[in-house]
Amino acid sequence: MSLSTALSIAQSSLLNTQRQTSVVSKNLANAYNADYARRSAIVSSLAPGSQIATISRATDVALFRQNLTATSGWMAQSTIVNGLDRLAVSVNGVDNATSPAALIGRLQEALQFYAATPSNRTLAESTVEAARQVVLGLNQGTQAIQTFRTEMDGQIATAVSDLNQLLADFKKVNDEIVGGTQAGRDVLDSLDRRDALLKKISELIPISTISRAHGDTMIVTADGSTLFETIPRHVHFEPTPAYGPASVGNKVFIDGVPLQAATGANTNASGSIAAMVQLRDEYADGLQLQLDEIARGLISAFAETNPAPPNGEVPGLFVWNTPSTMPAAGTRTVGLAGLISLNALIDPQQGGDAQKLRDGINFAYNTDGYASFNELLMGFDQKLDTQGTFNTAAGNTVLLSLKDYSAAAVGWLEDARKTAAGAAETKSALVLRTTEALSNITSVNIDEEMALMLELEHSYAASAKMLQVIDEMLQTLLAAVR
Repeated sequence: MSLSTALSIAQSSLLNTQRQTSVVSKNLANAYNADYARRSAIVSSLAPGSQIATISRATDVALFRQNLTATSGWMAQSTIVNGLDRLAVSVNGVDNATSPAALIGRLQEALQFYAATPSNRTLAESTVEAARQVVLGLNQGTQAIQTFRTEMDGQIATAVSDLNQLLADFKKVNDEIVGGTQAGRDVLDSLDRRDALLKKISELIPISTISRAHGDTMIVTADGSTLFETIPRHVHFEPTPAYGPASVGNKVFIDGVPLQAATGANTNASGSIAAMVQLRDEYADGLQLQLDEIARGLISAFAETNPAPPNGEVPGLFVWNTPSTMPAAGTRTVGLAGLISLNALIDPQQGGDAQKLRDGINFAYNTDGYASFNELLMGFDQKLDTQGTFNTAAGNTVLLSLKDYSAAAVGWLEDARKTAAGAAETKSALVLRTTEALSNITSVNIDEEMALMLELEHSYAASAKMLQVIDEMLQTLLAAVR
């Protein structure tokens, strides 16, 4: 080997070591950056010596896509869990202590005590007070549900705005990658930023990616709608300022195509946006329907029948409009739970007489004024246990007593919470597994990088020693020539 060849090899070795050291240093600096993919310097042999052919970025496209899908599913499920927990506490109270079922149970208990001693005015007032608590529970439950729907609608609007901004940021980074790839520039940092944006987008909406020439990437949703192709497609949502029981929430549109509706406590939604729409439209409205049905059942259970022809029913203890009429049987009166109130004729707070519950509010049943008269009270108690037809949140009808239906309404929400929580654990585990698997490929192992740095130091020292020996040989050769 000639001295010039040896010198060329030593110089290329020093240059390679310098670039490799720079790569390792960057890896160590980003060891705790979750959006950073480890870099590796690929060395290729030349004659003589070697050179850094390229700087590669650790990645696994298939695993990354699986992680995006898992992230979308988990974000949707966790959104459902949190939303159902909020609904349960705001409507039914902690441990369902203020649920309609619990309040109706207390009302029936007070009614039974009063029926046992119908001459006791204190018991009469206690029964009316228990009825007031039922009314307040239904009124406040309706208000809580509509507040929840309004807040959820606002969160959807915020998420859609964030999604549009993420897509705009994605375009900038994607353009950098395409332009840099065509020009032969280093685009590894841009690739990291693009993957980070894809992760954030997948938290909001389910996506898949299609790789194209020059590093270009196209984004489509799970149902095939184009979200990004050279330019971002507009995601549109028109928020509703305030919700009432009859309000219908607007849909989310992606490039003019409505986002698919999700169903089930173990939701088939992916991304938080679809899950929030499901909470707003399925669970909140389903709970409102059940409160409305409970209110209708209460008005019916405590209605009074005209003893004279035509013997029609009119609201008694509970009323809902003025002039007071019976809600239509077999159909839902939307928002009835927010409209139900105590009859002023029996409410002491409105100047009424609580003992009219015993004697008759609209009609005189206790015509002889007997203090032991309890026929109406016993009838009301029996009606709470009498089966009737109720609408369910699933769109079916069931034959249940008012007490059982109100308990089933609590059970419906609790069952949804339990199912959602179980599904969240499963989907969380999937995210953790895919994230860990991806991290094993792309993340920086500090021990490995430090070991590589030590090897590079030894290589640098060897190259420097080789240069020193070559320098000494050249000086000896020049001295001999002179």
